[in-house]
Amino acid sequence: MNKKTIIGNIKMNLITLSERDSYLKALKSDIKKVKLGDDVEMVLCVPFVHLEFFAKNLKRTKIKLGVQNIFWQERGSFTGEISPVMAKEYGADYSIIGHSERRGYFKENNQEINLKIKSAIKNGIIPILCIGETLQERQKGLINDIISRQLNEGLEGISRMQAEKIIIAYEPVWVIGSDAEPTSDEIMEARILIRKILTGKYGSDTTGKIKVLYGANVKASLIKKMCLDPQMDGVLVGRESLVPFNLIEIVKGFEKC
Repeated sequence: MNKKTIIGNIKMNLITLSERDSYLKALKSDIKKVKLGDDVEMVLCVPFVHLEFFAKNLKRTKIKLGVQNIFWQERGSFTGEISPVMAKEYGADYSIIGHSERRGYFKENNQEINLKIKSAIKNGIIPILCIGETLQERQKGLINDIISRQLNEGLEGISRMQAEKIIIAYEPVWVIGSDAEPTSDEIMEARILIRKILTGKYGSDTTGKIKVLYGANVKASLIKKMCLDPQMDGVLVGRESLVPFNLIEIVKGFEKC
């Protein structure tokens, strides 16, 4: 699997129309500095209120779009939720599911995440399943248990064919928002563990088709350490995606390799 995937997660930002317009203008200018194609693909997960606007204004580029969360029901009395049908209709091909902030702030569990993954696949949306351990879990030596539970419960009832459409994003929660930097060996150990669990569940052929990304405090200067050396299939970018120039620099980091 040679193509690297760079996913930008804007989170709850671009809160005004002027911020949105400025971001898009800068992105369309900076994207000309890179060549998306066989080696690198780019996905931008925007706030749902901006999805239609981004879809219309980026349709001439190779940037793909996603949302940051979906609900598992397609329609009904679920106040405040976003249907996967809505997301697809307005231009999303991807959805982040089970992000550490959703698990932490909103107490999403693996069973709910599993329902969202199934609904995404049913509606033609590629799930980006986020997994990862907290500092306390790491210090207690629970990494294997946590990652195994998140994968096995999150992917319960997912067939081999469906699993091939899923992206796994490993985001060590203890790194996010801190100055901590995991070593290449620590990231590689997580990748090996993830692939071992997936192979036990689906076999090596299917596992080989599932992308595993790294996603915590990603910066252009750390691409080699955080992604290339540990042999990850790409990155999920948070804070750095808020500035188009920084996000494009990350893309360029992959193109140079």
